[in-house]
Amino acid sequence: MTLSLRSLRMIGAAVLCAAVLPAAAQSLTVYTAGPGGLAKALAAGYTARTGVPVDVFQADTGKVLARLEAEAANPHADVVISASWDSAVDLSARGLLQPYTSAHAAQVPAAFRTQDFVAQGLSALAIAWNTRSGTPRPADWQDLAAPAFKDKVNLPDPAQSGTSLELLLGLQAAQGDAAWKLLGALRENGASVAGANAQALNPVLQGAKAAVFGAVDYVALGSQDNGEAIEVIFPASGTVIAPRPMMVMKAAPNPAQAQAFIDYVLSDEGQALVADTFLLPARADVPARRAGLDALKLLPLDAQVGQAEREATLRRFAQVFGRK
Repeated sequence: MTLSLRSLRMIGAAVLCAAVLPAAAQSLTVYTAGPGGLAKALAAGYTARTGVPVDVFQADTGKVLARLEAEAANPHADVVISASWDSAVDLSARGLLQPYTSAHAAQVPAAFRTQDFVAQGLSALAIAWNTRSGTPRPADWQDLAAPAFKDKVNLPDPAQSGTSLELLLGLQAAQGDAAWKLLGALRENGASVAGANAQALNPVLQGAKAAVFGAVDYVALGSQDNGEAIEVIFPASGTVIAPRPMMVMKAAPNPAQAQAFIDYVLSDEGQALVADTFLLPARADVPARRAGLDALKLLPLDAQVGQAEREATLRRFAQVFGRK
């Protein structure tokens, strides 16, 4: 039987589709809280190593979690990287995560890994102070409630920033009502809640504000490294660290690729990319580009804080700052 040219083209197209479909099925979808540059670097590195394309959705923690909820009936995410350890605890408690332990996880301190999730890296919360602002150098959180800082302080919104919520929970655990009195004093002194971390920091870099209360250190350190007139100050009374949990979703369309991506992020190459952003690498054996945990005074954290308490804390913060 002689096949027409048109038939040959159709057969060729079918063969091509058959060859392409398995590769497309192996694509990977990662939902991640910033930094965006790190997400792109890790995606590019993983693709270069494996040939597997990576689709990245990058936003703040609140938007990442909201998207997961919106897609609950039709999940798309294989891997989720949050800026809030508590969010991973909650997802695990709800049975939404697939247990996975990477071979590289043995180099991650036990406090920053569970059977369901592991830290990508760690940040700490700090005061980011504009050295040309004409204000006195602050040494502790309460200094930003002083008259010299009236109308000159920004706070990231903990409803949008997982790291900001970590600080709020840490201050509340360590100081109780005194933490809320400090927040009230900041509000009375004209402090503003200014979106997520970048929105809080940008006016300080531009000189419109003098300081950020609860700046994510790696963002501010990156700005300092770029020559901005900014100093990152870790308060004398203590701060919190914010491990950035990575997790494989139980409903992941491509769980094998998700696990391989976790392996890559925890590899020597992946952790070097993490360190390049001024995050602390999750692995204790990978050098950082900034001061390590031993240089910080850390506030105690309650590891059992659940979703209900997190939501109650966010509501109280909103009431203090007159937000709906």
